[in-house]
Amino acid sequence: MTRVYLVRHGTTDWNKEEIFRGRLDCKLNETGQAEARALAEYFTDIPLQAIYSSPLSRAMETAQAVAEAKALQVVPHPEFIDIDFGEWQGLPLKEVREKYSELYRLWRERPEAIHFPGGENLARVRARAWEGLQKVVRENPDKTALILSHRVVTKVLICTVLGLDDSHFWHIKQDTTAVNCIEYNRGFFVTSLINDTCHLKSIHPDTRKKDF
Repeated sequence: MTRVYLVRHGTTDWNKEEIFRGRLDCKLNETGQAEARALAEYFTDIPLQAIYSSPLSRAMETAQAVAEAKALQVVPHPEFIDIDFGEWQGLPLKEVREKYSELYRLWRERPEAIHFPGGENLARVRARAWEGLQKVVRENPDKTALILSHRVVTKVLICTVLGLDDSHFWHIKQDTTAVNCIEYNRGFFVTSLINDTCHLKSIHPDTRKKDF
């Protein structure tokens, strides 16, 4: 059996300030760095043979914290890069709600139907991320690998494994450095863990975090 841990990156200032990130690069803030260290501790007793990451800094930094503890190299993987939010990238949530009110309403009500102006849609994200996941599985038969990615990517991959279409996007919660686990055996994918944040209790005593 091949086991793949799928993890969202740590917190950035833009997460805290509710600014759409997408392909724009931003680094972890102090909270995100603490989350990354806690994530490394989470994997202390879990053997990993490979670590892959979105090439964006917030994911690479998070992955590197685990890689250093495991004496592994992080492999940048473009298939796991964040969604291209197009014109929304770099804009605060409040401004998007005002400037793109109808499109934002569609995003909240029918996420599968929206194509971000100048960017991607969820179908495109699903296609490339799913291809990337299958590639990781092929490269790691009967091993355990870690993938560091982004909220949108982890949500659509979990939906795919569960057999759900992109209309269920908002039914999956993904906190920063949340741990998910996908197992592959004899041609069949199974989701065995979703949004585990037990390693963050000392950092976020209040578990009611924003999924942004």
